[in-house]
Amino acid sequence: MQQIEISGLTLDVGMAGDGPPLLFLHPEFFFDSNLPFIDSLSQHWRVITPRHPGFDGRTPPENFRTVDDLAYLYLDLVEVLQLDKPLVVGSSFGGWIAMEMAVRNAGCMRGLSLLSPLGVKLSSREERDFADVFVMPIAEALQCLFAGPAPERNKLDDETATQLARDRKFIAYYAWKPWLHNPVLARWLHRAKVPTQLIWGAEDAFAFAQLAQPLAQCLPQSKLHLIEGVGHYPQLERGDEVVELLRNFDAESVTEDIT
Repeated sequence: MQQIEISGLTLDVGMAGDGPPLLFLHPEFFFDSNLPFIDSLSQHWRVITPRHPGFDGRTPPENFRTVDDLAYLYLDLVEVLQLDKPLVVGSSFGGWIAMEMAVRNAGCMRGLSLLSPLGVKLSSREERDFADVFVMPIAEALQCLFAGPAPERNKLDDETATQLARDRKFIAYYAWKPWLHNPVLARWLHRAKVPTQLIWGAEDAFAFAQLAQPLAQCLPQSKLHLIEGVGHYPQLERGDEVVELLRNFDAESVTEDIT
């Protein structure tokens, strides 16, 4: 990880690989579990992976506490690193941030890939779009995230358990009220005029999979891939398949941009 001073914060940024730039915005939980996926990405792209403030163990400034702040921070990061239209890939909470970036400046990216994103509520006020993992016992909350066996809470080492507690704190810090979404984001998704790929686990019990198609219809240039037998983190349960979907999508996006 490199440390970059940007917008008044110290940001930890991982950089790996060669090739066209790819900005990976990590999900709310299990950052370390994403490292093999990031390594696979680095075989095809130059991968830039910032750690979200707060999740990195540092306390963010008092005036930095919204997903809007994160979106502007990463737009600044694209400029500071002089990234030439990166492919922006966001998982879950990172997907929400990526959509907020796209409605502000879709021109800064060549494509947008969203892995079971949070951030957009499309059902009625009385219906739930995202499971409230905070009111569940931790074991049950973990099981919402995986179609296969979830990590067992009592088998986590101290460092992983501490990181999980920090992750829970900072997803609440940024996204507690309203719960995991921006009430007006759906209205502005038409501004995300960039080739967009949605990859969703068909067994997702956190960001419910039935929301995938309605969200795809809100994004002007989107394609949806539902992966059977997969939960909330497709890149953790079916990493090779996700990498291949990303490669095909990026090749198509570059072709469309040229034509």
